[in-house]
Amino acid sequence: MKRQGTGGDWDLEAVYADQEAYGRRVLAGAGFPVFGWVHGAGGVPGWDVLAEYGVANGELESVEVRSGDWSSVHGPYVTVCTHRAGAELTTLLPDLEDVVEDERDRVYEHLGVDEGDTAGGVRALREWITVDGEPHPVQVHEDSRAAAGHGTVWAGRLRVGATTVTVTGRGLAPGSVELRRITDFERYIVGRTVMLRQVAALRADRRPAEPGPEPAELGLQAHRELVLQAVERSTAVLAQLRAGRSARLPRRLRGEDRQARWESAVRQQMRLASETREEADEAVTSMVNHLSRLAHHADWVSGTIEGAAAVEEVVRYTAFASEVPSLPAQRAWERLWAGGTPDLPSGTEEAWLTAWEQWRVERTQHRTRR
Repeated sequence: MKRQGTGGDWDLEAVYADQEAYGRRVLAGAGFPVFGWVHGAGGVPGWDVLAEYGVANGELESVEVRSGDWSSVHGPYVTVCTHRAGAELTTLLPDLEDVVEDERDRVYEHLGVDEGDTAGGVRALREWITVDGEPHPVQVHEDSRAAAGHGTVWAGRLRVGATTVTVTGRGLAPGSVELRRITDFERYIVGRTVMLRQVAALRADRRPAEPGPEPAELGLQAHRELVLQAVERSTAVLAQLRAGRSARLPRRLRGEDRQARWESAVRQQMRLASETREEADEAVTSMVNHLSRLAHHADWVSGTIEGAAAVEEVVRYTAFASEVPSLPAQRAWERLWAGGTPDLPSGTEEAWLTAWEQWRVERTQHRTRR
């Protein structure tokens, strides 16, 4: 099927049609019952949506559908993911806390509303959800962020026969939810296309970003902003892993903003270092990885005087090859980034970290003596 126009632009209508056709073929082979929320909205376009499906070894593993008012942070909105019998034996199902965050991610991606990355008032509840007229017990994780001005989102998991069903909701109580087996997927398949068009239109209507400064005005600002964001990303992910959670970037650190920062830094690197675009992109990539990796190993990189100084020296070395006090660490990183191995001690991670630690100690001692 044709996906691109003669000018090279994507033919979205062809893409949508292709996705619909593929969805019909996949769901026609569903060997397990798939459930959806029973609501009173009738045939409101875009209210019932096929969100995603999982396929492994040619076999349909799961189907996720969503129903409700996607354009409102208040809902009501319900996501139902049905897993085939025995799926939990071969696939690690997400924790309910992560399922709640998936719903908050959806609101951020669709509406641009960041409901925060810190759990609010959390409760574990035991509720009953009706499925095909029969009540089923469900253990629910509820996260209320009303104190921060955001809504309550809950997620629960239940067994319906041999299948496992995960339900997420906002704007309604778990006990008020009724599920029913889906016998015709067409409105969900077409509803997905309707919703995608609506989301695209909403994004197009958002106010464009303010024009950025001219390259001559930026100096090293683009480099600094990019690496500070990279350090924050690395620190946030590390904190989550240490807490036993799955790695999930804070929403404010995602999206197109990072792409714009990267582009600005590359353009400035080309200008300041007289490099080609390819050379500048490689230099910026090395710079970002340098500080991200250092933040992963050294807690002092974030929120300390030494950390701010390290950022400044890495930036200046990248742009100007300056003779900064941390020059041994900069050169150790270059050897490591180029592919240093244990056979070359000067190119190992240990040598690089040792050089940074020596720089930090000397700097701290110098500051103490002053």
